[in-house]
Formats: sequence, C-alpha cells, structure tokens
Amino acid sequence: MISCLLRGPARAAVWVLAGLTVAAQAQDRAVAFRGAQIIPIEGAPIAQGVLVVQGGKIVAVGPVDSTPIPAGAEVREVAGKVLMPGLVDSHSHIGGGGGVGADGSGPIQPEVRAMDGFDVGDASVAKARAGGITTVNVMPGSGHLVSGQTLYLKLRNARTVDDVLILLPDGTPAGGLKMANGTNPRRDPPFPGTRGKSASLVRERFVAAQDYMAKVARAKDDPEKRPARDLALEELGEVLAGRRVVQHHTHRHDDIMTVLRLSKEFGFKVVLHHVSEGWKVAEEIAAAKVPCSIIFVDSPGGKLEARDLDVRIGAILEKAGVLVGFHTDDGITDSRLFLRSAGMAVRGGMSREGALAGVTLANAKILGLEARVGSLVAGKDADFIVLSGDPLSVYTHVEQTWVEGAKVFDRSLPQDHLRAVGGPGAGDPRRPHYCCFGDAWSLIAAANGDQ
Repeated sequence: MISCLLRGPARAAVWVLAGLTVAAQAQDRAVAFRGAQIIPIEGAPIAQGVLVVQGGKIVAVGPVDSTPIPAGAEVREVAGKVLMPGLVDSHSHIGGGGGVGADGSGPIQPEVRAMDGFDVGDASVAKARAGGITTVNVMPGSGHLVSGQTLYLKLRNARTVDDVLILLPDGTPAGGLKMANGTNPRRDPPFPGTRGKSASLVRERFVAAQDYMAKVARAKDDPEKRPARDLALEELGEVLAGRRVVQHHTHRHDDIMTVLRLSKEFGFKVVLHHVSEGWKVAEEIAAAKVPCSIIFVDSPGGKLEARDLDVRIGAILEKAGVLVGFHTDDGITDSRLFLRSAGMAVRGGMSREGALAGVTLANAKILGLEARVGSLVAGKDADFIVLSGDPLSVYTHVEQTWVEGAKVFDRSLPQDHLRAVGGPGAGDPRRPHYCCFGDAWSLIAAANGDQ
C-alpha cells in the first residue's frame, strides 16, 4: 500500500530496495526444497529428493534420506511437486520482437545488436518466466541473410537489459549471430531474389571478412597500417574466429545443405534452427556434427516451405545422433507453453530423456552454457522450476520459477497468475497505472465510452 501512495522516483526507490533486500536474503541463507520428485536431467530422477541452493548456486541435490541439509537452512516442503532445471529457450523473440534486429536497408547487417533494442519491461519477458524459462537466446528476425547479433539472457528480476545479460569471461555480452535462408530473405533488391543469389551474397561477405581480418592481423599494433574499422566485417570475423556461433534459420532440405556447405567452406560453427525438413537429411546433419533447434507448429497456416514438418523429426534426428533442442520462436509457440514441445516430441517417438533435455541441457549446450545451466548439479546456477505434476502432462502448471536462487515467478500471486493465464492487464506493459483509483479497467472503459 505504501508504494501505491508514492509517485515517481520515491515509488521506484521502494521497489528497488525491496528487490535488493529479497535478493540479498536469497543469496545469504541456504534454502532446501524437500520432498519433491527431482528430475536433474543429468542422472536418473529422484522419487523424493532434496535440492539445496545458496549464493545463487546449487549446493546439493539428492535423495531425502542421504542428502544433508545445512544447519540454519530454510526448509521448504514441496512433497507432491516436481522440480527440474529452469527451461532454456534457444530461439525466442521476447523483449521487443521486431525492434531488436536489422531494418530494410540491406540484406546483411551483422553489426546490428539485439541488445540495443531489447525491452526488459515488455510483458513477454514476464510470460516467459511464467512458462518456466530462465535462460533465453533472443534473436533478431529472419527477414535478412544476416539480421544481427543475438543475445543470451538470464531472466532475472531486472530494471535494464544490463541486469539480465550473460557475460563472457572478457566481460562482453554472450550471444550468437542470426542468419537465415530460404523464403524469408528473398525480396526486391538489394535483397536476393533467388536461393542461389542468397548464398552468393553470404559467401561474398565472408570472403571480405577474411580479407579484413587478415589486414588487421598484419597490422598488429600499428594504427597506421590498420584498415578503417568496419563493424560488419569485424562481427563476421568474430564468427570466422569461432568466438560467435551462427544461429541459422532454415527449413527446406536443400537450404539446410547450403548452410552445411557454407559452414564447411568458411569453418564457422552453426546451429540449425527450425529445420522443418531436417528429417530428410538427418544423416548429413549428424555427419557434420551440427546441432538442431526445432519447433513444433501445431496450428494451421505457416509457410509453404514448412509444409513437410513432421512430428517425428525429433525422434529421427535423435536416432541419427544429432544434438536436438527445442525453441518457442515466441510467439509462434507461446513461451508459457514451452514444455508442450517436449511432450509433442515424445508423442512423435523421441525418448522422454531426450525430450526433457531438449528444453534444458541440450539447449544449454547449443548456447555453450552447459557449465552453468541446463541440469540440477552441484555448482551450477540455481535455476529451477517447481511443477504441479509431470512435465509432459498438459494438466501440469509451472508453479514457481527461480533464477540464481531468487524467485522470479509465483503462480499463487495474483499478478503472476494473470501473466500465466492471460486476460486484461497481462499483455500491455505500457498501459497507465491506476493502482490507487479502484478498478483500472472500469475507468478505462468509462473513458472510452464502453460502459
């Protein structure tokens, strides 16, 4: 009530201080979740387990009868629930959608950063937490051959994008490079009109990047010899050097083979996204040792090049030996329904273990973050979710989402419940706040003459 009576900076200060206090408490004192079934992903499920977290990390995980709980720990009884790692989404568009990537000025824009267009206050971020997603790869759109730098994020409680960044050892934000082929980038000049031209434009720019990086290397520390800085070629050079992975949108089997060809020619690391016809070339993908991030589009419509998508694709790729993760492409699949992807994969013949890894550890590997997230193992980040039942059941709800030992979603709270189920107030982060004046939506309706 106090915060409702304050305005501007004073109100903001109350919320910031409250958040810092809660975060500090979460970090200082061990918390033990006792009695739930635990699905650690790495290792067999534990029928009745204990998960101990402290300082943002997992301290211990194991059976109730053999896992000691630290003295002074807060114990939370969660019998009848299911605990598993926080979900990892390897391809999403939360936080601003189309505003995070390139524009229509050209087909290849690797210098554009998703970070500069990401809105941490967008309702889609809260909805992702409601779906149990704790780590996400935010991608620019696929209307370009190269549409910009992706961003790997932890969905912590945050005020700015800096609060959710995953940082590399050198302090730079972690992320990949979004590329695409097939139908999406084909349009009027300067964009390509054919698949052949698409590949030739990409090849031309990578050759230019090779030349640029060679000149930089020859110049060493002599500023007089260095070429003029070119942000686009510099970024492609990061890809050529293996410091940034290409996250590649592709559907048809011929487009998939083009990506594999370019990856081999220039030696860059790549993850194939969507791969609707990946089941047709599963052996080739496996031979190239390239991971796949797939999606199940279970609604009518979509694009013609995805018409041969098969619910068995996860099973076929898994059998071929391909590392398989799933993604939402939010909002193609709503982030709140991400667990459904694992269920559909099992329906198509994929193993239960592989499907659950597909929304956790496999995606962590796809993003190069498996040392931190994707499984419940001592020493990893304390990212986990509390479920009401089996993760593959359509009747199961995400009840709580925790990121680095701090709770970021609780379905029992009215505002979080609203974000989980939708309805007025769930999807518009920019609406006026009428917290102290009764029913906000009645006031808005009255102002619009909709009584």
